[in-house]
Amino acid sequence: MAASLKTQPPVVKHYTVSFPQPRTLLVTINREKQRNSLPSDAHWEALELFTWFDHEPSLLVAVITGAGNKAFCAGQDLQEQNSKQAQHISPAQKAVYMHPPTGFAGLSQRKGLKPVLAAVNGFALGGGFEICLNCDIVVASPTAEFGLPEAGVGLFAAAGGLPRLARVCGMQIATELALTCRRLPAQEALSLRLINRISKTPESLLEETLAIAKRITEFSPDAILVTRQGLRQAWETSSIQHATSRVREAYVDQVLKGENFKIGVEAFAKKVQPQWAESKI
Repeated sequence: MAASLKTQPPVVKHYTVSFPQPRTLLVTINREKQRNSLPSDAHWEALELFTWFDHEPSLLVAVITGAGNKAFCAGQDLQEQNSKQAQHISPAQKAVYMHPPTGFAGLSQRKGLKPVLAAVNGFALGGGFEICLNCDIVVASPTAEFGLPEAGVGLFAAAGGLPRLARVCGMQIATELALTCRRLPAQEALSLRLINRISKTPESLLEETLAIAKRITEFSPDAILVTRQGLRQAWETSSIQHATSRVREAYVDQVLKGENFKIGVEAFAKKVQPQWAESKI
């Protein structure tokens, strides 16, 4: 798969990058010994990686997961946090310690063009949960747990998780979870619509998530990108009319004049499988 890339991915040290099937990027948080907690520079690495993903024409969908079977991501590296308190931090260091504009792991505040799926293989705590709250589809292992433990260490969830949690499951439930630091098992997270589904087994998690990604890649990339933008606009604004208008104004001409619309209509008429072109959107 890597041979079909038009550009090469950035070099990263906190993630493993692979291409398990056509048009799909798999990003694995590879800090298993630290329960996949992330130091500050990892967020900037991820910003660069997912920016590259959005601009790489051969890719359409990304999946993020954690190494091992215990943790998807347990949040910020608190050992690094503790060491920062004990030393003088220069302005340059402070800039690195801040999250990038796209948030924790480059994802919790990401808008982007292309969908990102989460395969949650264990604990998704703090920033790890905030990643999930902004992913497009979330599949969880039966052993997964979710939570915002920040208040227990004197912090708060500052990477976009609080307002997203309130939007998904309501103020009272969100308040309970954030103020009590209670962990949610996968089944309860499903009942609160915080995840899409639970995998049949822990071992089948990635396979099942990649199957969803494969299904997405079977459709017009133009249609997938614009459909996602329509959903995201609805997520970010309170006005349905405003969200609809913004997406129509920005994309309707590009879709109707694009190569993939012609391919799709012709394939439908001939009753054949469309062979989609790379998106120009």
